[in-house]
Amino acid sequence: MIFFLQPRALTTAALCLSALGTLMALPSVAFAQSETSSLQEVTVTGNPLGSSDLIAPATQLSGTDLLLRTKTTLGETLDGLPGVSSTYFGPNASRPVIRGLDGDRIRILNNGGGSLDASSLSYDHAVTLDPLSIERIEVLRGPGALMYGGSAVGGVVNVIDNRIAREPQFDENGGVSGKTDLNLATGNSERGKGLLLEAGNTRYNLHVDAFDRQTGDVRVPIDLACTQNGVATTQRKICNSASHTSGQALGGSLFFDNGYLGASATNYTSTYGTVAEDNVTIGMKSNRYALEGEIRNLGGFVQSVKGQYSQSDYTHTEFEGATPGTVFKNNGNDLRLEARLAKFGNFDGMFGFQTQSNRFSADGAEAFAPHSKTDQMAAFAYEEMTTRWGKLSLGGRLESVRVESLGSPDRPADFTPGVRDFNAASYALGSLWNVAPGWKLTSNLAYTERAPKDYELFANGPHLATAAYEVGNANLNKEKSGNLDVGAAWKAGANSFGVNAYVSRFQNYMALNRTSGVWLSKANGASVPQSDPDALPLYLYEQVRARFVGLESSGNIRLREGVSTLDLALRGDVVRATNLDSGEALPRIAPWRVGSTLKWSGGPWGANLGFDHSGAQNRVPVTDRATDAYTLWNLAGTYRTRVDGASLLWFARLDNITNQLAYSASSVLTTTAFPKAPMPGRSLKVGLQASF
Repeated sequence: MIFFLQPRALTTAALCLSALGTLMALPSVAFAQSETSSLQEVTVTGNPLGSSDLIAPATQLSGTDLLLRTKTTLGETLDGLPGVSSTYFGPNASRPVIRGLDGDRIRILNNGGGSLDASSLSYDHAVTLDPLSIERIEVLRGPGALMYGGSAVGGVVNVIDNRIAREPQFDENGGVSGKTDLNLATGNSERGKGLLLEAGNTRYNLHVDAFDRQTGDVRVPIDLACTQNGVATTQRKICNSASHTSGQALGGSLFFDNGYLGASATNYTSTYGTVAEDNVTIGMKSNRYALEGEIRNLGGFVQSVKGQYSQSDYTHTEFEGATPGTVFKNNGNDLRLEARLAKFGNFDGMFGFQTQSNRFSADGAEAFAPHSKTDQMAAFAYEEMTTRWGKLSLGGRLESVRVESLGSPDRPADFTPGVRDFNAASYALGSLWNVAPGWKLTSNLAYTERAPKDYELFANGPHLATAAYEVGNANLNKEKSGNLDVGAAWKAGANSFGVNAYVSRFQNYMALNRTSGVWLSKANGASVPQSDPDALPLYLYEQVRARFVGLESSGNIRLREGVSTLDLALRGDVVRATNLDSGEALPRIAPWRVGSTLKWSGGPWGANLGFDHSGAQNRVPVTDRATDAYTLWNLAGTYRTRVDGASLLWFARLDNITNQLAYSASSVLTTTAFPKAPMPGRSLKVGLQASF
């Protein structure tokens, strides 16, 4: 148990011995439970009724597919999926970007419940969910997930870790299952390790997991200047990109004849360099507590009721060398209740209620947003009608949002207390047509309203992560948009193809726009010339008309069938985002992208060879930097074997084989800190995943 109490003291050798000892000590009956304890690979976020026949475009990652994609951040792990890119603030902080939308337009969930941190506030704030501890990720693209909030206009990412099991993992005889991960990488000197254990029977389930990862500065194909502790050097590494991340969690569930009740406690800590500044590091910690339960088979009008509650305490401290600087805190809770209705003829539906409250504070020289409190309440409903040719869906959400600025004790003159109240309504209509065997057509039409966030209303100060002096607008109105998505999908055995086209038009998109020719001092906010060493350009939150148009496609072709199989996976996407008021492109939009992977499998062996090509992005605002086209090649291999009932998966992955120099068009650093943060260079990662 020392591992869970002192994760930083755990060495790779100790974890190997602990895991192997656990494997040898377990009785043979435990290994027989490994299959029943695995998670079902079904995307559920996109359908509140639990159906796998989805109208909204969705992708899920689990098992070997997730293992071979896992990077050090959630955003980079998902980058490259159709329609998904990343904010890439170096290797330690990145959020997913879906269809060109980022920040608070993307809803990140943990097991279907709210995940509260401050990652949407600033690009250098990491998401408090680490890919090393994830069992499955579901990505829903577009506004079809309005059940989860008006901020889900871009999409939803649901991270599933099974810390609260919703179904028994074992039979009445009971058992134990688990998984251990070990990996090493050359590109960033990564040393990662994780351990997961589950035990139980048909009446209870216990879950415990822990992970620890250390990385060094990331190697790149170009010489970069670095100044740390007053010493200037040149190196082929991203300066100040090292990190140390760890976490542990304990969860459990009790199962009844008609439901379950579970709870979990999670701790997450990370210390990492900010990349944009050579001598600034961030110390982040988060504690999350969750309670979840469901009562089924109630009979009558309501068939089942499900509840989820979570409470999070988040702290983010920026250090100048060893001296603590600005401290960000976000404490809040989220409650969600869902009632599944009994079927009535061809109709199946649910309704629910959600409330969320959080208090945010920032104290220090770089506190660009005031202390604030945000309260949200929402009611939502979703209904499906089954027809002979497919189904229709209708969903709606009504929200009441109060955003209150509490000022700042350190800077009372800069932050004025104030309150804004918003009532937002969002609706979505969808259809699925089984047009022919193996073929289906889908369409989604949605209208969304999003209330402004606290920083969009009340910001007023230097934000060094974006190299800007940001000023909010307390008079912002709700952001309103109309969205249309149409898709076609075909599947025949291992062969498949899907394509989606979409357009989103915003009546008053909240944009952070640069004010030409105005420079303010980061020390006191006074107007200064551009030549002043403390000068930062002025950026204002404004509302503009905007349009996003895009296309996404993916497919798989089975080239060889038999003892060994050979598949060709294809993918591609493009999005064009325009500020309709100015005619300029919106910032940080990924260029057109195509990719392909050749996948071979034969007995215990597997191999992948693929590439991802990003076109040049020259369609940028005049204040942003264009990016060149690049192609990243990758190679991966796996080998499976069993030892005394345990399944061992050995894997190796070689990224950026040609050591291509590349810069991300969707990263703010490409403009504000060029050339400090290119994409990682060539890197070899090897690892072992043992399951029992």
